Amino acid sequence: MAENTPNLTLAERQIVDVISRAGSKLAAAVSRALEEATKRAAVEMQAIGLEDAAPALQYFAAVVHQRMYCLMYGADPDTFEGGNPEIAYHVIRNSQNIANHYWSADVEPYPAK
Repeated sequence: MAENTPNLTLAERQIVDVISRAGSKLAAAVSRALEEATKRAAVEMQAIGLEDAAPALQYFAAVVHQRMYCLMYGADPDTFEGGNPEIAYHVIRNSQNIANHYWSADVEPYPAK
């Protein structure tokens, strides 16, 4: 793979580093927010006697995923209105390909356009 890596200029390497650091910090912040939301919901559910009804972290991750999906294709995440179906198609196809490649999922990707 190293032979396919382009030789970046100093400025390009700096750009990659800045974006990479920002992405890592964002991912860590989202993970912390998911953990906090899960803990907060569990405490509040316990306070009303419904501790068994507290949603799992995956529930909150799905909420974030859905909102980010809408933002990626330009739809309003509250109403699902608007958005670019072409981008939505490519996002879904990419997810299917990742599932197939990395997890051997038995998912038939949308056909290429």
